[in-house]
Amino acid sequence: MNDLEQAISELKWAVDDATARLNIKSQTAELAALEEQMSKPNFWDDANKAQTLSKRHAQLKAAIEPWVELSKEVVELQEFASMDDDALTAEIKQRLNRAQKSLDEHKSELSLSGKYDAYDAIVNIHAGAGGLDAQDWAQMLMKMYAKWADKEELSLEVIDESTGEEAGIKNASISIGGRFAYGRLKGEHGVHRLVRMSPFNSANSRETSFAQVEVLPQIDEPSELELDEKDLKIDVYRAGGRGGQSVNTTDSAVRITHVPTGISVAIQNERSQLQNKETALKLIRSKLAQLAVEQHADALSKIKGPSKEAAWGNQIRSYVLHPYTMVKDNRTKFQTSDVDGVLGGDLNEFIEAYLATLLGDSN
Repeated sequence: MNDLEQAISELKWAVDDATARLNIKSQTAELAALEEQMSKPNFWDDANKAQTLSKRHAQLKAAIEPWVELSKEVVELQEFASMDDDALTAEIKQRLNRAQKSLDEHKSELSLSGKYDAYDAIVNIHAGAGGLDAQDWAQMLMKMYAKWADKEELSLEVIDESTGEEAGIKNASISIGGRFAYGRLKGEHGVHRLVRMSPFNSANSRETSFAQVEVLPQIDEPSELELDEKDLKIDVYRAGGRGGQSVNTTDSAVRITHVPTGISVAIQNERSQLQNKETALKLIRSKLAQLAVEQHADALSKIKGPSKEAAWGNQIRSYVLHPYTMVKDNRTKFQTSDVDGVLGGDLNEFIEAYLATLLGDSN
């Protein structure tokens, strides 16, 4: 075996290993099953279900195609590698370099092989300790994720938002959609701490405030996570308007509690009662899916309630604006002094550092 054949053989091993770890075979089977459903003449009779399946089809296709093309390229390179032709050898070397570059570009996906990593994400943000500063901080985080999504050309929708009476937000839920949205954002899940000179007191004193970020895989299709209606407690009440300044004239707000785990979701985003119920059910399914991942549970019945890690506790990241500027992730130890850049949506270095730790754990 010559050097070129050896290099191609090593590349093939790396690609085969990656596709196996990413479950490309099973994803390809799921994609084929979806395409069969989508080809049926009555596919669009149920528009909501059709849109959900179409979105899942797009997610799978985007995840699979680069690896399928890379695998085909490696097979072709192997077929030509042993030919004694200088011109062909030069072309093969160029294609080999391109294939190696493509592998390097997609290697980060090895840490995005979780069950829900290719799904869209729901990001819930809750103001914590710190009064007005915490509410303002929660809104700053919401804007940070919106700017990140815009830079990454991902879609964003505000699902629900409760504004503070004087400033900021009490809590908000946003949906971020696109390639590996949940997988890339899952490392943002946790408590975020801000240290700065407060703009909300006359002394302009240094204050510390907290906000909790909850990142969930968006489970659109009920069949992806079945709920027993006997386990759900549904309450309907009159929704307050933005900032509590007014109230709706109908009882459109909905609160759903999953009794076995105590997980509760309330939606009152000025939709109809039916829309709020469907949105709340989506959030309940997403919360349970996230909880199952955290607790390594393979069945809903094994989930025992919110884990300690998902509750208030030690912050995962600190953002310091005074007396110096620094953003530091407590898990990866990655840090930067460019606070403005981070708050402006430059999150990829933090995301990549977190995913690198997962890749290290899997080796």
